[in-house]
Amino acid sequence: MPLKRLPGSHALGATVLCCALLLHGCTAAIIATSATLASTMHDRRTTDAVMDDQEIKLRARATLSNSTELSSRSRMHVTSYNRRVLIFGQAESSAVATKFAHIVSRQPKVKAVYNEVEVAPLASAKELSADAVLTSRIKTSLLRLGVKGFDPSRVNVSSSQGNVYLIGLVTAQEGPQIIEHVRGVSGVKKVIDIFEYYER
Repeated sequence: MPLKRLPGSHALGATVLCCALLLHGCTAAIIATSATLASTMHDRRTTDAVMDDQEIKLRARATLSNSTELSSRSRMHVTSYNRRVLIFGQAESSAVATKFAHIVSRQPKVKAVYNEVEVAPLASAKELSADAVLTSRIKTSLLRLGVKGFDPSRVNVSSSQGNVYLIGLVTAQEGPQIIEHVRGVSGVKKVIDIFEYYER
């Protein structure tokens, strides 16, 4: 939109103000872009894949929460990594989990869906809290994994009633060591890995 010229000193003031606003807008854009770049700096996914994963995850979660039929009969969770979607948790029947997995598989840009939902009583608030603590404990412990060049941020960790789900881009050297390490963390009952192997 063209700027109106104002007489006298007001013109200078308006110009300074407009420049300041423009600079503020540019600064905000630069900060947002820098934050995105910083978050993907050590990621083996492309920036497009990271953005797609966020979109896939949010859309799937919205679909679940907006469906009374699915949400009232399950406690399912969704995560996406490199356009590969993991669904886990509990459902009243396999039909509920299968229906949701089918809906997610039809979303744009989804490459694969891994349905790890168990037919079991829905997790209680106490169990959900314990899962969150276990996930945090595992993420922290991965910082001590003795594999050269390994970055824990490249592995997505999720837990449900002691079952631990690992998804991410790892090397042939990293994968087995990560799995073995996680198995040794207190509170872990079972490790389910859905790794995609990355070649340097």
